[in-house]
Amino acid sequence: MGRHYRTRHKGMSAPRFALNCFTLGLLSANTALAAETELPALTVTGEDTSGYQADSASVIGFDAAPLLDTPASISVFNDALIKDQQARLLSEVLRNDASVGQSYAPVGYYENFVVRGFSLNSASSYKINGRTITGEQNVGLENKQQVELLKGLSGLESGVSEPGGLVNYVTKRPTDVRSVTVSTDDRGSGYLATDVGGFFGSEQQFGLRANLAHEDIHSYVEHTNGQRDFASLAFDWNISPDALLQLDAEYQTKEQRSAPGYQLLGGTTLPHHASPKKLLAHQSGSRPVTTDALNLNGNFEYRFSDDWKGNLSASRSRVVIDDYSSFAWGCYGAASCADAAVPNYFSPEGDYDIYDFRSPDDTRRNDEVQATLSGRFDTAGLGHELTVGTSAFRRVVDKRDPINVMIGSGNIDREPEDFARYDGPLNDSFRRLDSRQYGVFFNDRISFNERWQTVLGGREVRLDEETFDSQGDTTRHTQRYEFLPQAALIYKPVHNLSLYTRYSKGLSLGGEAAWFTTNAFEILAPTVSRQIEAGIKYDWQRMTLGAALFQIRQDYQYARPNDDGTFTFAQQGEQKNTGLELSANGWATQRLQISASVAAIRSRVTGTGTPAYEGHQTINVPTMRASLYGDYALPWVEGLAVLGGVQYSASKYASQVGEVETGAYAIFNVGSRFSTRIDGYETVFRLSVDNLFDKRYWRDAGEYMGDDYVFQGAPLTARLSASINF
Repeated sequence: MGRHYRTRHKGMSAPRFALNCFTLGLLSANTALAAETELPALTVTGEDTSGYQADSASVIGFDAAPLLDTPASISVFNDALIKDQQARLLSEVLRNDASVGQSYAPVGYYENFVVRGFSLNSASSYKINGRTITGEQNVGLENKQQVELLKGLSGLESGVSEPGGLVNYVTKRPTDVRSVTVSTDDRGSGYLATDVGGFFGSEQQFGLRANLAHEDIHSYVEHTNGQRDFASLAFDWNISPDALLQLDAEYQTKEQRSAPGYQLLGGTTLPHHASPKKLLAHQSGSRPVTTDALNLNGNFEYRFSDDWKGNLSASRSRVVIDDYSSFAWGCYGAASCADAAVPNYFSPEGDYDIYDFRSPDDTRRNDEVQATLSGRFDTAGLGHELTVGTSAFRRVVDKRDPINVMIGSGNIDREPEDFARYDGPLNDSFRRLDSRQYGVFFNDRISFNERWQTVLGGREVRLDEETFDSQGDTTRHTQRYEFLPQAALIYKPVHNLSLYTRYSKGLSLGGEAAWFTTNAFEILAPTVSRQIEAGIKYDWQRMTLGAALFQIRQDYQYARPNDDGTFTFAQQGEQKNTGLELSANGWATQRLQISASVAAIRSRVTGTGTPAYEGHQTINVPTMRASLYGDYALPWVEGLAVLGGVQYSASKYASQVGEVETGAYAIFNVGSRFSTRIDGYETVFRLSVDNLFDKRYWRDAGEYMGDDYVFQGAPLTARLSASINF
């Protein structure tokens, strides 16, 4: 969160005040000399810097930093792009980066992602303004200025985290704004959002901004309509020229039935005649999944001098999920599956079991506090930009042992009948996990001259983690110290070209065993990961070009098949992903701006003790993805722009043994934006059509808690919105 300064001339910005004074002076001089002198016409031109291009991010390090000087691969999706694509979910934002895929993201449930071939973790991979939130929520975008994605390890910045990457939401700060947005889609959904902000106080030292939204969701999956309400408040207080306080609060509640994924037929074949609109295991008496999410964070910054400042920030994130789902899993009820010890797939004929799943009051809470001191100084002819700090983080999970009762069977080609629901008692709630992290860290950017820099840093992490059973007994107690170093070298042969290489080490939380494994619900110990990366960044005219080559290694966790047909969740072997990323963002011409990326990844596991899982690309990781989005302002109609793009994915494996592949696909999207004034008010109309040719494709073939699932992508979807600024 950066510092925000405001002029003391009430109701007028400093540039406008100066411009008005200058204009008055010109008018006076012109009046006095008008009879004697006729001045030549003066033409003033300027460059439109608005658009999708961003030049800084705060997802890496401890302050916002120029992307050109950051030795990491970072994607930034700003408010302009989010609005033009009418994105409501993180998946609709991250599809613009080819390194990102979905990994178990059912309609009506919170989303999960895979970055650079590694799944993100709901416990540690998501932040708001740099503070960690619980990821078991679909974060509202109404109050977000931009979404930042750090690809690769982030141990220095966040301590325990996943090797794939880190998502940081940056909230909008108070400003003079009054806007209303209404929207609908081809299925009749309704959406209303307001954005109101301003400054007050004797010297305009206080700022407030409020965002409210209500959404009636008409899903493309039958029987899964829902609704969502969102509210947020941002507060800025310029206490003095050297002190700034920023507070943010947001609350969201959402109700929607979740749509279970398909499983492979017989464990070896993709489902035939699958429809993205069909709700498997539909039971008329099932209830929607309800999610209540509260995110609070604050930051106090004090500037001791022009070169030194301190920051104290804190946050709380709490999510409560009430899940009363009916879902499809396995085929115990099918005769053709009788010989399997754990038939965690649909039968070859398309039969599946229907389960009544009940897990209310599933509560996740993250609390974090961090203090930093940063400054600039010179020593021995070297320039230093140093940050030192300490942090404490706690995550607790309170939940019940879920009710998971098979109530009947269905088939993918037929609507299932209604079965009698479970009517027994719920299990008691208990503390499932108590994980605490304490860290001290430093980061020093050393400038040798105008061309060479090095960035050296590290974090010493103390992890104290306990897991418990339903009787309150400790099942695992992990106490671990780990130093997570990070080192980078940057070379700038010219001011707009940067080459870098970087090494980093990470520590990730252990995964949780699936309910059908021999060690059901066990949470394993943390794992270590390492990364090396080399990249190049080039600011050319109004375009930013980038390339990165990386290799990431992590201990492998998976449901290991046993000789008797059962499974045990274990850590064994290693996953190594090697990849190349290319990107281009900015204005290709005066009227055309683009956002493009390509990612090629080779992903392998070794040493697992299960030969069938080795020697081929890992599950749900295509060898190549690409994304292109463009915005062209038409020259013959003022305010009208055409939008569009394409997402491409190569084929990917849908099973751990690498015998089933989903097909490659390309999805085309089109749209338009028209800006005008109605009764003096700035008004913007937007139309977006996703999956223009109504392509059927498997968007997600991920593994989740030991199970393989496949989800079809959304059919053709059209959205229309109007935004009015008062």
